[in-house]
Amino acid sequence: MGLVRRSSAVLLCALAAACAAGEESPPPATTRTWAMGFAPTPPVLTTPAVLQGVDLWSQRAEFAVIHEELPWTELLAGTPPEQIVQDEKVGLVDYMRQRGVGLFFMIDLTDGLSRSEEAPQLRDLGRSLAEPEVRDAARAYALAVVDLLQPEYLGCAAETNLIRRVAPPTLYDAVVTTANAIAQDVGTRATPPTLFVSVQVETAWGLFTSEPYLGIAQDVCDFPFAEALGLSSYPYFVHATPADLPSDYYARLVDEAGLPSFVAEGGWTSASVGTVSSTPARQADYLRVQAALLDGVDAFAWLQLLFADPDLTQWPQPQPANLPLFTSIGLCTSDFTPKPALAVWDELHARPLVP
Repeated sequence: MGLVRRSSAVLLCALAAACAAGEESPPPATTRTWAMGFAPTPPVLTTPAVLQGVDLWSQRAEFAVIHEELPWTELLAGTPPEQIVQDEKVGLVDYMRQRGVGLFFMIDLTDGLSRSEEAPQLRDLGRSLAEPEVRDAARAYALAVVDLLQPEYLGCAAETNLIRRVAPPTLYDAVVTTANAIAQDVGTRATPPTLFVSVQVETAWGLFTSEPYLGIAQDVCDFPFAEALGLSSYPYFVHATPADLPSDYYARLVDEAGLPSFVAEGGWTSASVGTVSSTPARQADYLRVQAALLDGVDAFAWLQLLFADPDLTQWPQPQPANLPLFTSIGLCTSDFTPKPALAVWDELHARPLVP
């Protein structure tokens, strides 16, 4: 990681020693190594809402991220992937690039809200990623994304360790096979994007299942093409407050992978939902903790999938039962009214970016 890499554990020990000696704590970092970014997911599914969101968040970001499941219905009906990408993505990406941001693109091969299952469109079709024809469709779509959108970073699989823990082995094996095939295909391009997969931080720590630290060694082995490690973290499900996160929450995984790292998705809810109790102030506190964790591993990016909370009353029905658990992590309300967390984000974004 280089001489500039600072261990969060070392910083914590130094802080404790300073406090014991009656000294003031060290000042916060004044620069950042991590570029910042958002997804163009709008609070309501209209073109004006998408454009308004992009106009607002692009002022406080260096990257856009598109993270989504594949358009399986169209692909398996025979629609050329180039046509799908041209019709659905090129205009949006051009608009975002005109505002000076780069692009991360995550190809999500399973159900993003239920990692034990195939993607919803595949389930509706009675199809599976285990089928060679389905995997070939994913490969063709990935190449269309690379050729037409030219993302700087391409994710070939999301939350791989969580899929391995909860999905049937046949589905995880299909994810491994597909992701590696995509990486091989993309590698033939003259200027390929940086390739990555993401892992789920709470799963790696064994927190969802009350197990000891599980690690990500298998993921490193199964996806050898990865040039970077994406971290997916929703710690409010297992930690009561941001202050409860251990100082090596990211560092332990990053050390194990030995790869440049970044936050690919995640956040902290500003509202109490289900068994989770939270507030807008607690969400703002989390952003400060997140920044310290990123500083501790010299992360190169921090991606936030929601800029504004979705207005689920305006979204299509039926909706997954667990969707509301994730829809209060935006930094604005559904009418783009800033939450306290946005001021923290802006404060952090004001630090000079020093890669």
